[in-house]
Amino acid sequence: MNTEDQKNASTGEETLAQDWHPADILAALHKAGWTLASLAEHHGLKSGGTLSKALRFSFPIAEKRIAEALGVHPKVIWPSRYHDTGERKLQGFHAIQSTRRTGRVNDHNGPDKDDAAE
Repeated sequence: MNTEDQKNASTGEETLAQDWHPADILAALHKAGWTLASLAEHHGLKSGGTLSKALRFSFPIAEKRIAEALGVHPKVIWPSRYHDTGERKLQGFHAIQSTRRTGRVNDHNGPDKDDAAE
């Protein structure tokens, strides 16, 4: 048990699952009999470059294809990109827009019942 694990155990904190390292993903693909190029070809893509984007950046369709090749849900490989329910977390611009929609200033759904009473 390393120092960080001991610290978390003593404070009762849970450690968050980390995304798999890109090298671990590639190794798992190789163990399953795939390369990024062969997986891309299987899905009708010109090169493995499209799928390799998912190793570093959020790219849902590539994440799904890689996870299917490994026989797991994408949230197992990239827990930082998915909720516990398996639903994708909003990222980047979409996450910013989502927080704007919940604020009262930019709520374009019309006036609230409280506002109509005024």
